[in-house]
Amino acid sequence: MARILIADDERDIRELITFILTFAGHEVFPTTNGEEAYQMAIQIIPDLIVLDVRMPRMTGYEVCEQIKLNSSTREIPVVFLSAKGQESEVKMGIDVGAEEYILKPFSPEELIERVKSVLVGKNGR
Repeated sequence: MARILIADDERDIRELITFILTFAGHEVFPTTNGEEAYQMAIQIIPDLIVLDVRMPRMTGYEVCEQIKLNSSTREIPVVFLSAKGQESEVKMGIDVGAEEYILKPFSPEELIERVKSVLVGKNGR
């Protein structure tokens, strides 16, 4: 079981991700905006962070940049979820330090498998 922080300003999406990842056996910490996600990441030091790209207060890109600059959080893998699938958007996500970029809409199975893949890579198994 991993501790996963998620940030999405759309309540339905946030609840869906929380449900999927909880059902998969993870402990999930939902947040509603980028600033809240960054503060929560510092407090709980999760195993993985899942960020929407477009959020109020701080974008997912800004959150990821701050996480990677902080010595206590820089090793936490970040996964972006976004409806923006242009090559430039995906490149930006990877450039700021994300491990994965998942496009919305996604299936529950896809989310679980991609999260599992990132977590396995983090743990070196």
